[in-house]
Amino acid sequence: MAEIPDPGLAKSGRLKLEWASNHMPLLGRIKERFARERPFAGVKVGISIHLEAKTACLARAFQAGGAEVAVTGSNPLSTQDDVVAALAETGIAVFARHGVPMEEYERHLNLVLDTKPDLIIDDGGDLVRLLHTSRQEQRPLGGCEETTTGVQRLRALEREGRLRFPMFAVNDAEMKRLFDNRYGTGQSVWDGIMRTTNLSIAGKTVVVAGYGWCGKGIALRARGLGANVIVTEVNPIRALEAAMEGFRVVPMREAAKLGEIFITATGCIDVIDKESLELMRDGAILANAGHFDVEISLPALKGLAVARREVRPNVEEFKLTDGRRLYLLAQGRLVNLAAADGHPVEIMDLSFALQALTGEYLLKHRAGLEPRLYPVPEEIDQLVAELALRALGLEIDSLSEAQQRYIAASARTWYITGREPDGGK
Repeated sequence: MAEIPDPGLAKSGRLKLEWASNHMPLLGRIKERFARERPFAGVKVGISIHLEAKTACLARAFQAGGAEVAVTGSNPLSTQDDVVAALAETGIAVFARHGVPMEEYERHLNLVLDTKPDLIIDDGGDLVRLLHTSRQEQRPLGGCEETTTGVQRLRALEREGRLRFPMFAVNDAEMKRLFDNRYGTGQSVWDGIMRTTNLSIAGKTVVVAGYGWCGKGIALRARGLGANVIVTEVNPIRALEAAMEGFRVVPMREAAKLGEIFITATGCIDVIDKESLELMRDGAILANAGHFDVEISLPALKGLAVARREVRPNVEEFKLTDGRRLYLLAQGRLVNLAAADGHPVEIMDLSFALQALTGEYLLKHRAGLEPRLYPVPEEIDQLVAELALRALGLEIDSLSEAQQRYIAASARTWYITGREPDGGK
């Protein structure tokens, strides 16, 4: 069962899957174990993540573990049709096509839910949204959420007492936010911008809206490329951190007058609004790194324009009444996936190892799980880190038994006496 755009694209997709698989050693090892132990035998898995080669490798890992898998994308512009065609050949139910209108995107989500999945792997929360609205007759065992926006939605459901099944915040695992959100986003956003515009970054003024883990990575890589980096924030702690990292911190109204390239990474609406757009210089480039196309106010941008045209693939020019031109990349969707290939393969190897192992944990412990949002167990985070070090050929020290006893005794002795075990202060 599948809906695919063109089966003739499968050859290209198979090559992409092979390349990704060859550079995902962690997921490869997990897949081999899954194939031996079959932990997902008799289980249906429904996946909605940006549908490209790395995601296909995750789907095949679940399949190797015995699962019946159904897959769709989590963004119409990030789906790669050749990967869809190749994945369909493997016996996985796949419903996706690049650039579909929202009505068809929603239909594909519902087709995944029609398979009645026991386990949900979500990116942005669209499967969970349907399971809490139009598909409430279904109640999966639980699931995992991949990204910041989806976790924010789950927290809102939990606060309101409306979360219907257990979910794990994979996005918040240390091995996810430290590496995927920071280094993955940092590289892939600039891949998308540079591939799309073919412009130099060195010497330009770059405005990064939001200094969470994704914003940190984007700003770090911008500085490495020689840009003058400005950060805008609403959180005083993050703003102070950005300032102490050497970035200029100003409100968006001031940054709008200075920036040449703007990148939003907040997960909030109208970060760049009508007033900010009116202040921008001729030729300013607008890109979004958040999950949804709401951070740059598209209604405001379209309302200000007297003419629009596509000047390059994924680059739309908006001409304003005074002759200024603003350039929107990838329709305001995730520039790293809509205009490039997303995060580096090795980075997603870490994130998808977390997804696979957390899904397995959920099944094993489902009897004791309540309908709330759970963190990824620390032992899974640590295991993925250890596997990654081994894959890189790196070794680290370990505490001796004496050191472990000292740390434990030190904590107890200090709490009681205020002194270290050896008598020193």
